[in-house]
Amino acid sequence: MKIILLQDEKKLGKKGDVIEASEGYARNYILPKKIGVEATPGNMNDLKLHKANADRLAREQLEAARAMAADLETKQVIVKIKAGEGGRTFGSVSTKEIATACKEQHNIELDKKKIVLPENLKSFGAYEVAIKLHPQVTGKLTVKVVEN
Repeated sequence: MKIILLQDEKKLGKKGDVIEASEGYARNYILPKKIGVEATPGNMNDLKLHKANADRLAREQLEAARAMAADLETKQVIVKIKAGEGGRTFGSVSTKEIATACKEQHNIELDKKKIVLPENLKSFGAYEVAIKLHPQVTGKLTVKVVEN
């Protein structure tokens, strides 16, 4: 019996896969637990439409991430930190401070977990910071650290 999986199942396959299962296993385990549905022509058509929609959404997200990366390349964020005697800084700049400054200065919402710092930003100057916008797209943002 052919079954379309509705969720990932360790021993059977991933969501959306069409598998072959024995009739008893399908009727007594897979169907009652709603792990999968029978692969009727109607259900196969629904699966095809669902996959097409998911592909379209993935393409749109990728294009949006590429556009955002191109936009970020032209931006510069200024972060102010305190300095002591001799131009030494107190602490370092965190990803949270960069995300907050980007929101205030350019009205761009960035997730602090997606900002990748090359090293601790403990001195004044300009730095290139990578931002993971999508698994396939990484943007660059210039962060300028200045004295408060």
